[in-house]
Amino acid sequence: MTGKLNIFFTGVTGYIGGSVLSRLLKHKDAASFHITALVRSTDKAKKLKTLGVDTIIGSYSDKDLTFLKEEASKADVVIAAVDCDNLPAAQAILDGLKLKYEASGKSPILIHTSGTGMLVDDARGLASEHIHYSDTETDKLNALPVTTPHRNVDIPILEADKAGYIKAYIVTPSTVFGRPEGPLIELEVQNGHSMQIPWLIKASIARKQGGHIGKGLNRWPAVHVEDNADLYLILFDASRANPDKVPRGYYFTENFDYSYLETSTVIAETLFELGIGTDPKPSGFTVEESEKYLGPLWFWLGTNCYAKADRGRVLGWNPKYGKEAYLADIKSEVKFYAQQQ
Repeated sequence: MTGKLNIFFTGVTGYIGGSVLSRLLKHKDAASFHITALVRSTDKAKKLKTLGVDTIIGSYSDKDLTFLKEEASKADVVIAAVDCDNLPAAQAILDGLKLKYEASGKSPILIHTSGTGMLVDDARGLASEHIHYSDTETDKLNALPVTTPHRNVDIPILEADKAGYIKAYIVTPSTVFGRPEGPLIELEVQNGHSMQIPWLIKASIARKQGGHIGKGLNRWPAVHVEDNADLYLILFDASRANPDKVPRGYYFTENFDYSYLETSTVIAETLFELGIGTDPKPSGFTVEESEKYLGPLWFWLGTNCYAKADRGRVLGWNPKYGKEAYLADIKSEVKFYAQQQ
């Protein structure tokens, strides 16, 4: 593909990755891109082919990840938007990018997807106080231990950047909400729903009342899936045009904070309106309910997380969707999952 920008993309069928790929396909320079996507099924591979996207069949969970190393070794840009805690897969990509650097003398770009879950506490819904973080606070973030969620992968990526053989940009979404749009949704290739809040919604439907952990006082930042995708494209363009002027490392995505009490109240009210809920007011999950309906990681929905996306805004990122859109989306998601029962 002489003259083309080689892009290797993992996670294109996912909620976040699909929206980013949709934007790449509409990019003003799209004709100069050669995009290869990792998918797990031949059916989705065929559908992506109609959009001009080449594919390889495989998964991060495969025992032999040589294919990731091989594809990364051919890429000018890698966008990774799946399984941010999978170190073997991330290392295979890093190994391939190192080969690319050694062959070309130019550091390839890695835009990796992490998450603000690395910033949480263990409040269990009983308080809203917690440390506030900005993505400009490099030393503060780098001090987070490897045992912190996602850091097992983030740290090797940052070390590879420091070694000079990649230019790394770690997009770190908060709670992502909203219905994505674009060709991948139309072709039924992309997952159209988030994970975090639907986890709470499904548990609330099962117990027939909106619920929260503890008192529901804990707070999280949130960002719309389309706003989130915008930052990837801003970084994609800026890192190629002015790499020495674009700080590398973490880039949070958020536009407002919400409390889990607010969230569970909308869930409870909507379930009551649908005739499913027994009470329009939410209540706290008992420990037994938490384990039954949410599983062993139930405490995660009781954590606090405070993140400010200052770096992206400096680059011109301007998220549009606020809390009103978030609360409306919760109502829509409750109706969607209620119909699935």
